[in-house]
Amino acid sequence: MATLATTKMSSKGQVVIPDEVRKRLNLKAGAQFVVVGDNDVVILKAITPPSMDEFDGLIADARRKAKSAGLKKSDIESAIEEVRGSK
Repeated sequence: MATLATTKMSSKGQVVIPDEVRKRLNLKAGAQFVVVGDNDVVILKAITPPSMDEFDGLIADARRKAKSAGLKKSDIESAIEEVRGSK
């Protein structure tokens, strides 16, 4: 069940997430959020980094897709050099 609480925004734009909400969601100092605003609605969505297993799966999927697209390591290196202005 959702926890309902109120809070205020400081002059610096900082918002305190009430203690009962932080505890219920297990939010710790340094937690990061995506912020979405539309009209009078503000949504904070906690960002959680993927676990190493999830990350390994993401990398494996990216490699499979790159291989099926015919990309080579040299293509990636060339693209990086081009973006960095090294060429």
